[in-house]
Amino acid sequence: MRKVISQFGEGPLQQKLTTGDLHFLSDAEVSKGGSGTGPSPHEYLGAALAACTSMTLKMYAGRKGMELENAIVTVDIERANDIEMFARDIQLLGNLSSEEKDRLLEIANKCPIHKALAGQIQIKTQLVN
Repeated sequence: MRKVISQFGEGPLQQKLTTGDLHFLSDAEVSKGGSGTGPSPHEYLGAALAACTSMTLKMYAGRKGMELENAIVTVDIERANDIEMFARDIQLLGNLSSEEKDRLLEIANKCPIHKALAGQIQIKTQLVN
């Protein structure tokens, strides 16, 4: 996996992010002191779960010959009592049996980002200068 690098951007909180040759921004909403020029870090976290879920479903359905035309995944994150609450809604489009839909719901919980967020996480932080 490519490393993600963040550094100060324009405005009060904007961050310039790079991974490989890709460049993108993160920022806070205006109401939270940012300029609103990009998704917030929490929105990127939700995007990671949504994208990983949809990719996992597409790969699985393709391998199994399922007629999955699209998987629309919506993720909302709220924080309450120091607990991050992820709400993930999945809409499956295509000619799928109820058994196939049930299996795809099981597979959604096996996407790597879901497993990372639901499992134990360790963060090693060090100064490098």
